[in-house]
Amino acid sequence: MVTELINKYVWLIKAISKAGQDGLTLEEIQSKWEARWGTPYARRSFFNHRDAVNEVFGINIECDRSRNRYFIRYSDDVEDSAGGTAWLVNTFTVNSLLEMGKERLSGRVSVDNIPSGQKYLTDIMAAMLENCRVTIEYHKYRDEESETLNVCPYALKEDMKRWYMVGYALERDSIRVYSLDRIERLDVTDVRFRLPASFDVDDLFSDSYGVYLSDDRTPDTVIFECPLDQARFLKDLPLHKSQKITWLRNKARVSIRAVPNTRMIMDLCSLGSRIKIIAPDYVRDEVAGEFRRALEQYDSDNEQDNSIIK
Repeated sequence: MVTELINKYVWLIKAISKAGQDGLTLEEIQSKWEARWGTPYARRSFFNHRDAVNEVFGINIECDRSRNRYFIRYSDDVEDSAGGTAWLVNTFTVNSLLEMGKERLSGRVSVDNIPSGQKYLTDIMAAMLENCRVTIEYHKYRDEESETLNVCPYALKEDMKRWYMVGYALERDSIRVYSLDRIERLDVTDVRFRLPASFDVDDLFSDSYGVYLSDDRTPDTVIFECPLDQARFLKDLPLHKSQKITWLRNKARVSIRAVPNTRMIMDLCSLGSRIKIIAPDYVRDEVAGEFRRALEQYDSDNEQDNSIIK
């Protein structure tokens, strides 16, 4: 039920955004709705959905009273694939299309499996809409057993094909991040919570790299050089939202500003010999150390193989 409702919100956003600044009349929206969903679209339902779209996605469906036409002022942002809201809207849209066409398009569409999937995504969104606390059974990779936690779900965040719930954990008395694929059970309770007025998930992670909370650590500027073709790839798929590229004659200099953490080091290592860390020294040393430790493992394997041959 919740999934269907979210899909209808997304449909409404896409239908109005495609009309651009000209917008649509209520009659046109109702006609499109009936063609898509096969049921009449009551005026009251439209206004309820309009309010929900604003609350869930932060998208305001405005009305030009002089023409009685509904429009989204910044509809280009919804269509912009680089935008966070656009990504979320398109995620639900693509999922709906794949579900509708999975039989007709069998063997023609390939999508990687996302561990967190959609199992708890819509349940958490429903809890966020009503500001209801959730109870979860959470199993960390390093722990033998799961633990029961009561969490006030503040936000959802996607990173590296995983969805994460950001919320205030009562048992920890702090804001924590929980990967949806590590949740073994989730129950939405009737206990309400009040979202802090100043909370903004983007502000919370402004100095973070990935989903690591930066706490009180100071961000640093990491600079590396790379070939021009690698820089063009990074331009299309940035490592971090703070990323800046300076184009030189035969190479590029890239900088990102965030709190360095394990995830950052691993991402930099994944670029291998395609980049050279310039600063700071401790990040350069950590990346070089990872490569040395990896090489030592292979050297050790070669020594063992040689001893076996002898």
